Amino acid sequence: MDSNKAALTTRSQLVLICLFFVLRAEEPADGGGGWSLTSDFRLQDEGRCNIDVFDSSSLSYQQFIERYAYSRPVILRGLTDNTKFRLLCSKSSLLQGYGDRRVRLSTANTYSYRKVDVPFQEYVDIFLRPQSSDALGSDTLYFFGDNNFTEWRSLFEHYEPPPYVLPHTSGAYSFGIAGPGTGVPFHWHGPGYSEVVYGRKRWFLYPPDQEPHFHPNHTTLSWVTETYPHLPEDEAPLECTIRPGEVLYFPDRWWHATLNLDTSVFISTFLG
Repeated sequence: MDSNKAALTTRSQLVLICLFFVLRAEEPADGGGGWSLTSDFRLQDEGRCNIDVFDSSSLSYQQFIERYAYSRPVILRGLTDNTKFRLLCSKSSLLQGYGDRRVRLSTANTYSYRKVDVPFQEYVDIFLRPQSSDALGSDTLYFFGDNNFTEWRSLFEHYEPPPYVLPHTSGAYSFGIAGPGTGVPFHWHGPGYSEVVYGRKRWFLYPPDQEPHFHPNHTTLSWVTETYPHLPEDEAPLECTIRPGEVLYFPDRWWHATLNLDTSVFISTFLG
């Protein structure tokens, strides 16, 4: 092996070691809602944050529209109080209320989706687990996006969505729960918000005219370990890790990929 290959191998190994540091701590100090177990893998590397972050009192609606709504992502803190919704999303509460209801699982690959319907209890018991770095997108199955609004209405009616809406749009919810290492690979759609209820979610974003280099059947975790460390500076994404109480806004047609660092409960509001 020549020196260049050896150096690349060493850097890749360091990334993997950093990503897969195993925390065997007690319940997180901010409360994991019963979703974070002492045996869970938790990905440690939150990466940098080069996206603007504001407390809700620091950015008015007019400033949001003028500076971000149509041009770039932004993260807002303390925009709403979803304390009650968070309590209702605890593991025990969701299993009690929805354990016997069927949820639709999707594969996390870019251009095609395989769908599987299972009872929510079965998803939590069998499918909700850390994802390996060598899994293909077509082999992954987790719960995100496909929600029967009628069945989940009693939960969603307690969610307070971000009040900064775009003119002439209305919101549609996408709710999900996923294990560490899962996430959706790069794709794009209309504008919206993403909020983490429990756990942490790492985001990577590119503007519409800068399509990222990625394999459509490779997972975000694979991209982070194999491609991300070798990106030249002019191809680096906008990125940040969001936590409970933070809401990320992404504009129309922006490329984005996500990586759940913990067992995470999350909800998005798509503006259409």
